[in-house]
Formats: sequence, C-alpha cells, structure tokens
Amino acid sequence: MRTFRMLLIALLGFASFSLQAATEQVAIEPRSTLLNQAQTISGRFSQLTLDGSGTQLQETSGEMALKRPGQFRWHTDAPMEQLLVSNGEQIWLYDPDLEQVTIQKMDQRLTHTPALLLSGDVSQIAESFEITLKEGGSVVDFILKPKAADSLFESLRLSFRNGVINDMQLIDNVGQRTNILFLGVKMNPPIPASQFTFEVPEGADVIQD
Repeated sequence: MRTFRMLLIALLGFASFSLQAATEQVAIEPRSTLLNQAQTISGRFSQLTLDGSGTQLQETSGEMALKRPGQFRWHTDAPMEQLLVSNGEQIWLYDPDLEQVTIQKMDQRLTHTPALLLSGDVSQIAESFEITLKEGGSVVDFILKPKAADSLFESLRLSFRNGVINDMQLIDNVGQRTNILFLGVKMNPPIPASQFTFEVPEGADVIQD
C-alpha cells in the first residue's frame, strides 16, 4: 500500500500540476509551456524503487496514459501486473492476481499536500512548496520540495529532455526512491475517455474507502 500511495502522489503531480502557476512564482516563464502544451500524454515507463540504503525493492514496466486534470491509466506488465486508473474524482487499483479492486476518492485525505498541486492555486503552491529550476543543455529539471514537515514525500523531480518529459524521481520521507523513466512519449495524442474509467470485473473483491 505504501508503494501505491507514493506512485499515486507522483502521478497526481505529473498529471495535474499547473506548471505555469509554479513557474510564475520562480520567474521562469519561458519554460512554463513544457507541461502546459501537453493536455494528454501517452507512452511506456520503466520504474525502479529503492530503499534508503539503495537496495532494489521493485522493478516494473508498463504503459501509461494521462489527461489533465488528474486523469490517468497506469498499467504495469506481468508478472507483477496491476492497473491504476483515475477519472479525476475516483481511483481504482486492480490486482488481477488477487482478483481485488481498491477504490478510493481523490480527496485531501488521500493526497495530502500534493492535492495542492491539483488546485493550480498559485499562492498555495508558492506557500507550500519550494520550486527550483535546473537547466543543462537540452535537459530541464523542476524540483518541488514541500515546506511542511508532515508531508508524505521529501522531493519530486520532473525532468524534460528537448521539451518532452523524460523521467521522474520521487523521494519519500523515509528515503525510499521511486525512479520512473518514460519511453516513446507522445504529447497530445487522442485518448478515448474510456481509458480513464474502470468497470469492476465480475467476481472481484472490492475494498472501498
């Protein structure tokens, strides 16, 4: 469940973060179009999770599709197959091996501080996060660090190469790192609305908060 929560934070930040609002606060307006120009994103991913000592905990890959605001489909390939879907209001986590679906509302209790990223409220983002820009050649990194001591994560980094999302790193409050590399990324592809909803399979156990 911890891995699920940390992945969810990363996806919410990626799918819904209003970069224009943030960049206005750190005077980097020329870079504000990096995410604003992409209302939908699709591609594959490779995900590696390490504990605080650098020991590998999990390595997975799969396909993803995202649409603003807050909609995503994150399908992890077998042998650790899982499907994570959000329609912007509700989130489904389906584990076909366990024949189990976990359903949660997307609200303040679930996302805590990262929920501020969904609002696009400039004053709240600036008040709650330190936002840093780093540039090197064709690579641009945006680093967000929560100011609140009780946040679920210490930092979230989004990295762009030649204007396209390349990778993401999330470090949680116990030092666990989730590194996600994006492959074959398409910006603004047409994505059917059906990709962002989920029907519970017949016979599956349902856990709902």
